[in-house]
Amino acid sequence: MKVLVTGTEGYLGCLFAPLLLKHGHEVLAVDTGFYKSGWLYNGTEMTAQTLTKDLRHISLEDLRGVDAIVHMAELSNDPTGQLSPNITYDINHKGSVRLAELAKQAGIKRFVYMSSCSVYGVAATEVVDETSPVNPQTAYAECKALVERDVSKMASDDFSPTFMRNATAFGASPRMRFDIVLNNLSGLAWTTKQIKMVSDGTPWRPLVHALDIAKALLCVLEAPRDIVHNQVFNVGDSANNYQVKQIAEIVASVFPGCQLSFGDQGSDNRSYKVSFEKINTQVPGFKCDWDALRGAQQLLQVFTQIDMTKEVFEYRAFTRLKQLEYLLHTQQIDKDFFWSV
Repeated sequence: MKVLVTGTEGYLGCLFAPLLLKHGHEVLAVDTGFYKSGWLYNGTEMTAQTLTKDLRHISLEDLRGVDAIVHMAELSNDPTGQLSPNITYDINHKGSVRLAELAKQAGIKRFVYMSSCSVYGVAATEVVDETSPVNPQTAYAECKALVERDVSKMASDDFSPTFMRNATAFGASPRMRFDIVLNNLSGLAWTTKQIKMVSDGTPWRPLVHALDIAKALLCVLEAPRDIVHNQVFNVGDSANNYQVKQIAEIVASVFPGCQLSFGDQGSDNRSYKVSFEKINTQVPGFKCDWDALRGAQQLLQVFTQIDMTKEVFEYRAFTRLKQLEYLLHTQQIDKDFFWSV
């Protein structure tokens, strides 16, 4: 199968594209290149041919001969979404829906969209599943919910969208991110030997390793159409629901000499425990291989191997908001987030 994957130079995409190639699929990679300057370590055996292009500029011609699309290329995470909410809606909502419309027009039968468990926001019940109401609290999460709503209406006999609501990602990747909770705490534990929580850590967060997300995408692409047609899947494992304080305690236990402290209850009211029964029982071949403890141990091994410094940990390219602020400040991208040169 020829698969167009957007966002292949990102944290998740640089792991997923090689997995597709390893399993015999042809990959056409597309990425605008915002995070090209960040490469933490050499952790992939192969890379895909990449078309450097903004999501909003993808054309019908680019989709020629493509059998499926996995769409990952959006402005990532809540702080980035708040940096420029209008552009977030332009890229993450309008741009994603436009890509789905082009895919349907081009006769592409499979469209897999990377959504997020953040659409649940402040959960109304103790545990949420795919039938629970969404309650997005940020521009980033609201755009995810809007794309799900609009693209699901496009489903037909010839166009099968699937929506992957990922838990909060963690784990090592060459295109590393240190602005997500377990990775950030691990970086602090390594570089400062301290984790000073400003909150009490009571909110719940589901976690999923980056490689398990890649595995889920592969399983959905290769699954029979009737299993995944116009379906929503939470991506993760129910055993990997953690309170933030538990994540901090796990990281502190793995990194030698790390001191851990907690603060008062924070202002972030997002808290949700998620059921992942659907993907684990309905999608053939999917089961998570990683938990938070193993992920923290992996990061300790990587940091040790590359002798990671504080300067590397704090480097702008490994934090989405820092990198975009830098590109805007240096006028390498304009106010609409298009490359200036």
